[in-house]
Amino acid sequence: MMSENKELSFEEALKQLESTVNKLEEGDVPLEKALHMYQEGMQLSSLCHDKLKKVEKQMDVIIEENGEIKPLTVDGEDAGE
Repeated sequence: MMSENKELSFEEALKQLESTVNKLEEGDVPLEKALHMYQEGMQLSSLCHDKLKKVEKQMDVIIEENGEIKPLTVDGEDAGE
């Protein structure tokens, strides 16, 4: 499952993270499963953080000093795709 996380969009990873947190907060999860879910949640959190940092860096270069707007790309693709 964790290898699949690299393919997740930010929104998908965040949705999975929220679901994991909700299940853990309910408290009806056996300890070993809770530990596994916590580890997955931490990886999802890290993935979301990394994606946000990447977008922040891209936003820093979108508008040049002369105010010209450059197209935003995500992983080499237009953001609208």
